[in-house]
Amino acid sequence: MENDQISLKEVIIKIKKWVIYLLSKWKIIVLGIVSGAILGLTYSFVKKPIYTATLTFALEDDKSGSLGGALGFASSFGLELGGSGGGIFSSSNLTELFKSRTMVVRTLMSPIQVNGKKISLAEMFIQNNEWRDNWKGDPHLRYIQFLPNSDSNSFTRKQDSIIGIIYKKLSDKDLSVVQKDKKVAITSIDVSSTNELFAKYFCEALAREVGTFYVNTKSKKARINMAILQRQVDSVRRELNGAITGVAVANDNTFNLNPALNVRRTPSARRQVDVQANTAILTELVKQSELAKVTLRKETPLIQVIDRPILPLQKEKFGKVKGILIGGFLGGGLLWFF
Repeated sequence: MENDQISLKEVIIKIKKWVIYLLSKWKIIVLGIVSGAILGLTYSFVKKPIYTATLTFALEDDKSGSLGGALGFASSFGLELGGSGGGIFSSSNLTELFKSRTMVVRTLMSPIQVNGKKISLAEMFIQNNEWRDNWKGDPHLRYIQFLPNSDSNSFTRKQDSIIGIIYKKLSDKDLSVVQKDKKVAITSIDVSSTNELFAKYFCEALAREVGTFYVNTKSKKARINMAILQRQVDSVRRELNGAITGVAVANDNTFNLNPALNVRRTPSARRQVDVQANTAILTELVKQSELAKVTLRKETPLIQVIDRPILPLQKEKFGKVKGILIGGFLGGGLLWFF
């Protein structure tokens, strides 16, 4: 019967044979190490440094706080002022909002000044990656432009495709939004790019775009309610002014009137009732309008920037020593394995 077991002595003998064989090929292995080191050094020269722009912001708490009494007072009049904009903008959802396609595309259409020329961030991204050099031979891509403040809804199919590629690269690799600690409501945005200015401009523009969208959406209910109350106040005020004028006109018409003809005093009395009623209504509407303004101030601002990216940005470069060591290890290791 065959014995599949192997003794320790046989293992040692086999290892010695392999070591002797590899030592006999030392020239080839050294050549692989040197070649790998040269390739690693070359890569360190060719590889562009990566710049990272970091922006941190704090999210305002949604709790009523000191406004609870004011909102309770408003509810006593039957008016729902909406103490919160809803839970859709919690910290975790806000993080995803930063990486949404709508926000990134709007940010890419933001205008910036580069070499005295006004262009969009999307155009700057295309120039950084030298895409236009590859588009010169394609008549469908050669004349495509992304003008500042362009409406993405009017893009052509080609433009949507290009923007989709840019968005995927940014959201998958270059854009990171992290809340470092759940107990602390501070979130950081990191944008990486081989172009230092693009990383800085995009990071700031994204925070500004999301902040505007966040504020407008979160306070939308309070703003609509305040606008309705303001229209009602203006309408009642016009009616009150008209009633006051009507009282004066009616009094003028009954000046030196015969006391026996009281029926002629009816229009003046009716107008006087209108003045009293409109005065009471206007008083309550003004109170509610002021409470609505308090609620709107509570809802805004909702994002407070703490730290902005400042030039020079943090740079990550593939060092020469690192390239030599990694290249030599990989080159020698591959030949040794072969």
